[in-house]
Amino acid sequence: MTRTPSSHPPVVLVLRALGLGDLLAGVPALRGVRRAFPGHRTVLALPPGLAEPALATGAVDAVFPAEAPGRAVPSLTHWTGPPPDVAIDLHGNGPESRDALAAVHPRRLLAHAGPDGPPWQARLHERDRWCAFLHAYGIPADPLDLRLPRPATPSPAPGAVVVHPGAASGSRRWPGERFAAVVRCLRAAGHPVVLTGGPGEDALVRSVAERSGQRARDVLTGGLPYAELSALVAEASLVLSGDTGLAHLAVAHGTRSVTLFGPVSPHLWGPPASPAHLALWKPGPPGDPHGRTPDARLLRIGSGEVAAACLTLLRPAGSGSRPAGPEVAHVH
Repeated sequence: MTRTPSSHPPVVLVLRALGLGDLLAGVPALRGVRRAFPGHRTVLALPPGLAEPALATGAVDAVFPAEAPGRAVPSLTHWTGPPPDVAIDLHGNGPESRDALAAVHPRRLLAHAGPDGPPWQARLHERDRWCAFLHAYGIPADPLDLRLPRPATPSPAPGAVVVHPGAASGSRRWPGERFAAVVRCLRAAGHPVVLTGGPGEDALVRSVAERSGQRARDVLTGGLPYAELSALVAEASLVLSGDTGLAHLAVAHGTRSVTLFGPVSPHLWGPPASPAHLALWKPGPPGDPHGRTPDARLLRIGSGEVAAACLTLLRPAGSGSRPAGPEVAHVH
């Protein structure tokens, strides 16, 4: 097919219309796409609320608003530009996401469910899976290419321990009273702590604050604007959270982190190998990552072991033992 001359560069349209953690886990693949198509304009289809973090990755040129309830595949029929030169499905492995991209009539479509698509590798880590998917199409991508640039916005609490008790689903939400116990322990050890929560999590954050005696000025409710949240995490001494987007943001900024896993293994969604990150997890059969009640494996993690993990990472270099080997600490 002969391309019609145009003053506009050809477009690569990528679909990954999920949450913040999904976006950040997809950064290595997105950077691989951008390097593979240097003369193209890379457009990422995702929920409009994630436009700012998507552009902050430096991996895409523009965003295209696309969202659906839950984690459903959004329609892309409101696309008004010329058909994309290439469309890439980084959203899922089924025909729904493939068909959503096919509806905009790209010249070439890369998808697991496409006729030339590679098999889905369910047991790979999320970052590795999508990089392997691109490799199958001859596109190099490095799963460790995930760091974000330092934000220009000042942090509202530089050097503090950031404790984020919320999560998108109840199955990944460790009990608030246990977070409060850890906050009390960290403050007793002399570490400043700030509590954060996303939209709709104010009641949970205030409950943890009340149980832990946290000062009102150190409670950041309502969901910070992304630039401020990114700066807070980038300048934190440690981030403690469940398996949620803030944990991925800590990894992206190289900030020390302790992450609590329950229904999903850290082998699939956890941080890369680094002594700066500890993932606490009780092995067992996988649970429902979108369930309403805390996962049984998550509830087996005690506040004492979480506090110990945090204090271990916060210990100054040279003051004693630090975690050795892989970053994923399976606490039994």
